Amino acid sequence: QVHLVESGGGLVQAGGSLRLSCEASRSIFRINAMGWYRQAPGKERELVAAITRGDTTNYVDSVKGRFTISRDNAKNTLYLQMNSLKPEDTAVYYCNINGREWIGTQDRDYWGQGTQVTVSS
Repeated sequence: QVHLVESGGGLVQAGGSLRLSCEASRSIFRINAMGWYRQAPGKERELVAAITRGDTTNYVDSVKGRFTISRDNAKNTLYLQMNSLKPEDTAVYYCNINGREWIGTQDRDYWGQGTQVTVSS
């Protein structure tokens, strides 16, 4: 089974930057979309940014112009560059891949374990 490992979270002051990485343990036969979600205390998990198989990107309004999602297929890695961070960006960030592991299998969601991002004012 594919495992996703996130890194890059931490504590940063408002206005600072962080770069999250999500590395898959091995390549996936077919990827439909990849994304970053976040969940703040007491709130539901929300989609922050996504990138489709055709490289179309989407962002939640609150991060547009500040966050950039990208991927390196050769490294099986998804990135989230976060600039101009705000205290309201504080959350646990999760990476997600929707796809199928092997030919003939079903599409499913794969999740990372989450990485904490804390932005101080």
